Amino acid sequence: MTPDPLVTDPAAGLRPPATTPAITFTSGGETLLGVLHVPAGPGPHPVVLLLHGFPGMERNFDVAQALRRAGYATLVFHYRGSWGMGGSWSWRHVLEDAAAAVAALREPGFAATHRLDPSRLATVGHSTGGFAALMTAAADPSIVAVASWAGFDFGTVASAFREDPVKRAAYVEAFQEELLPLRGTSGAELVAEMEEAGEEWRLARQASRLDGRPVLLIGTSRDTVTPHTVHHEPLAAAFRARPSGALEEHVFPADHGLSDHRVALTRALLAFLDRHVGTTG
Repeated sequence: MTPDPLVTDPAAGLRPPATTPAITFTSGGETLLGVLHVPAGPGPHPVVLLLHGFPGMERNFDVAQALRRAGYATLVFHYRGSWGMGGSWSWRHVLEDAAAAVAALREPGFAATHRLDPSRLATVGHSTGGFAALMTAAADPSIVAVASWAGFDFGTVASAFREDPVKRAAYVEAFQEELLPLRGTSGAELVAEMEEAGEEWRLARQASRLDGRPVLLIGTSRDTVTPHTVHHEPLAAAFRARPSGALEEHVFPADHGLSDHRVALTRALLAFLDRHVGTTG
């Protein structure tokens, strides 16, 4: 019987053993810090870049640990301007930093040291991280699969700003209240950046760029941050309409953090990755 990675540690005899090294890489001239969850065994292991949201209170380490037990090397890191990292926070820096993390994971020396197989690399993320996972994969055809849960659709929200000044002001205030672990920005600047990007950041526009690759979208029906009728349903419809299909979709009756659906979230993600990325066993 195959061990369940949600509840079972790897076999004691696997060598080399699992490790959790702190790693650094450079993005935009700044050194960023991350934690790499390396599975036990010789590998080379498939790789998951796990992207957290804004401002990064929830980093999904429970998911990272389960992925590692299932055989996936998983990187979680801090973006520029957050949690003590140098530089300034911006939405565009999140995208640049995610791309830089992918490049770091693929660097031959780094991959060899940590027993990674960068030809089997997936991007996954929550909220802003879900947006970044989809945008990063859309820009990089060699990323083999992508998953987003409670993803924030910046382009759709920016469009709503133009029609509703009250909603715009509410987002300025909401973003401003989350800035304690961040530096170099403000609620007003973050909203202005979204408006400047506009349709470029509407996630449904990425469907054609991701055609032919497997996509997992998880919506959250009790979510007041990314209501699924706004952030999930239109996006899922665009991906369903791709010629290749290749969409897997769930809507869980959960809040934004999937607080009471962590096991369901992790099982859905693992099943998706096992089907489309796979491990060496």
